[in-house]
Amino acid sequence: MKKLVTIERSLLIGHIASMVFGLAGLLWVLPHAEFILDLSPFGQKAFTWSMANGGVSYMLLGTAAIAIYAYRQLGTKPWLTFMIPAIAISLSSELLGTSTGFPFGHYRYLSGLGYKIADLVPFTIPLSWFYLGFAAYLLARSGLSGLAVPNGLRLLGAIVFGSILLTSWDFILDPAMSQTSIPFWVWEQPGAFFGMPYQNFVGWLGTGAVFMTVATLFWDKRPIALSRSQLIFPLTVYLANLGFALVMSASSGFWIPATLGILTGAIPAIAFFSMAKSQAQIANEEREANSDRPFIVTEVQLTSNKDPLTVK
Repeated sequence: MKKLVTIERSLLIGHIASMVFGLAGLLWVLPHAEFILDLSPFGQKAFTWSMANGGVSYMLLGTAAIAIYAYRQLGTKPWLTFMIPAIAISLSSELLGTSTGFPFGHYRYLSGLGYKIADLVPFTIPLSWFYLGFAAYLLARSGLSGLAVPNGLRLLGAIVFGSILLTSWDFILDPAMSQTSIPFWVWEQPGAFFGMPYQNFVGWLGTGAVFMTVATLFWDKRPIALSRSQLIFPLTVYLANLGFALVMSASSGFWIPATLGILTGAIPAIAFFSMAKSQAQIANEEREANSDRPFIVTEVQLTSNKDPLTVK
């Protein structure tokens, strides 16, 4: 298990480093062509390769990091019953969206995010839905697990707030990534929200809610007993990706989307993290639950110098 923790943390570091490197390339190196020209032939090739594959790298690293975390903290069934529906349902929505305009609006992907499935959707896109959706859902579900309300309401809240946290990422990311100097997708149906149709956010909320609902039906309905220390990892993944999007949007002057993302994403995520129980609280509750269990003697045999006495 220690090896898995080491691999998990290494993947997270690589995930964040890839985003930082990508930001430096997009926002500083590309606008200064003289820097690229001053590189050696090998350096120019390395830079070209990194810019072409940087988006793929950070999504693959994020996916692997969250997959190991989910397996290690929750087990095989919760991991797979979230990952498989998230990837399958988000890919279906993206294929439908790029083909028909439903549910997000009319758009198409350009190069830079990897091989396109059916020549429409980069294979990395459904992976990003999974790893960020998992982080968002787990933060919401863990934060709500201690509320004194019926369990059904807690589960519904996890789905609603998890999909809102996921969509908040798109509030910030989409304007910049579609209108940067090197866009990764373009809107063929320009909308009123900084070039995007409002329908896009309805599609994000709906897609996230569907695969989170499917995962909820598969998962154990008891509260997720993850402590704040165990939630540092998904919170880091979520805030790192939100931070990447914030820098992209701010550098392009999209301050309103950035502010909305902070209000509906960063602040609630930190709030859910703070609402989660500490390790000490969980341990105390487990001790109290064990101490409240009745002591049942199933069979005790007492021996003496005479006949044995059996108490049942």
